[in-house]
Amino acid sequence: MAGDAGDAWSADEREPDGRPRVIVIGAGVAGMSTGCYAQMNGMRSRIFEKHVLPGGCCTAWSRDGYIFDYCIEWLIGTAAGNDAHQVWRELGALDGKTVTNFEMFNRVVDETGRSVVFYNDPDRLERHLLDLSPADARLIRSFCRDLRRFIDIELYPFLTAPALRTVRERAATLRTVLPAFRLFWRTAATPMHQFADRFQDPLLRRAFRNIFFQDPEGFPLLPYLFNMASAHHDNAGFPQGGSLGLARSIEERYKTLGGEISYRARVERILVEDGRAVGIELRNGRRYYADHVVSACDGHTTIHGLLQGRFTGPRIDKLYNELLYRPGTLFPAVVSAFVGVQGDLGPDRAHSTTYLLSPEDAAQLPGALQSSLVVQLRSQYSDGFAPPGRSVVHCTYFSDFAYWKALRAVDRKEYRAKKSQVADFVRNFLERRLPGTAERIELIDVASPATTRRYTGNHDGSILAWKAFSEADGIAAKLVGKDRMRLPGLRGFSMAGQWVGMGGLIRAASTGRFVVQYLCEELERGFTAFESQGGEPWHPGKLGRLPQLDRWSARGETRT
Repeated sequence: MAGDAGDAWSADEREPDGRPRVIVIGAGVAGMSTGCYAQMNGMRSRIFEKHVLPGGCCTAWSRDGYIFDYCIEWLIGTAAGNDAHQVWRELGALDGKTVTNFEMFNRVVDETGRSVVFYNDPDRLERHLLDLSPADARLIRSFCRDLRRFIDIELYPFLTAPALRTVRERAATLRTVLPAFRLFWRTAATPMHQFADRFQDPLLRRAFRNIFFQDPEGFPLLPYLFNMASAHHDNAGFPQGGSLGLARSIEERYKTLGGEISYRARVERILVEDGRAVGIELRNGRRYYADHVVSACDGHTTIHGLLQGRFTGPRIDKLYNELLYRPGTLFPAVVSAFVGVQGDLGPDRAHSTTYLLSPEDAAQLPGALQSSLVVQLRSQYSDGFAPPGRSVVHCTYFSDFAYWKALRAVDRKEYRAKKSQVADFVRNFLERRLPGTAERIELIDVASPATTRRYTGNHDGSILAWKAFSEADGIAAKLVGKDRMRLPGLRGFSMAGQWVGMGGLIRAASTGRFVVQYLCEELERGFTAFESQGGEPWHPGKLGRLPQLDRWSARGETRT
């Protein structure tokens, strides 16, 4: 079946003005970034998105006047003067927005109520940790000394695709890296688990693993130091409007540049003729043609679904036939419980706290992978997340996707019962930790890893795809730098997003820039990018109409 009559995208022919046509699959941050840079470089692009909203995992939903923000906890690039910030300015992501910065990265509290605060200021952090455990002075001073050194280094290589970096760009990177090479090498080679186990204080042994809210398992010291240093520079803040606000701003930028987005448009397969991608076919049978197709959706879906496994090589096979199924290679899925509360929870409380749970408490969390619960007071992050006089709390924990998938497939009633169990635990836990909260709770919304899978299509409900610093990390880097984000034996096609560029929103956004840079080189035209001039102050109304969770997802996923 052909596309709509009169639709230039339904005809397999070049634009009358010679503009290359680019189809992008997925309106997540990477997909919209690809579209924005394609438009900036004189191409005509169109994005096809299966859902009704942009953003993918970078999203939010609403209920009874509350906005439940799902994704951003901190955003690299919120301060001026670095590559990451430049990318966000080019994409219009921060137009008209304020940014909230916190003096601490996270707080960790054990079962007895003893706590440690991970301040971003290394001097304050050092004093605090020494007060907690003088016996660990040597390790504490070592960590804070390294944090000071990272604060003096700014390395954000997000502007140029690896294979296209000029001699001058490579030299500039070397000038930054070489003086700190031993620091980078040592902190990248030291697993956090190994470092934390050297503390004598039992709280510090557990707390250091949870600086990133929960223990990502397998991370070395380097990313902790890098992100805390970024936060010290106010370069890891929270943008006004949150996750969906970021996506809406990029969507607005894309449309201003002349791009088109088709929502409720699920791509069923990529059309290939004589070894070249020529277009897509939607689930309803309509076909659309282009000179280049970019998939910015789930990697497994792309490789083995849209392309039916026909275009692979050693690297792709290693990732999708082996590592994808190896435990610990994917970033875990999460269970989210959003809590709407009457009144204020207090501005003096920590915005983010990881509570270390007793075995008895941990056993009550269905499908939990770790004995901890993260509690974030999201009303402190940005205005507009709750109706006047109310607050929003976001509680999360790493969870086993297979557990929830099996529940939902076999027994929907039991699936809903387990979600109710999460809600009951959260209600009781908040009352114990914040007395008087339970009677003020108006609603609790629970989203499982199965929800994430249905909404985004992400394999196993993973929110960040391949885990950084795993074996997959190095292979994915070669997909970008050596393979130029292409697949063996397939012309006219590229992949963008976290499945090639690894996790983090700025890395997803940069893959869109890289794809278009490689495409410009192929077309023998110079690449150009320019910042958005949008400056109208942001307001919550710009989020547009948000879906509710029970309408937003499949039947049976109802409020608890």
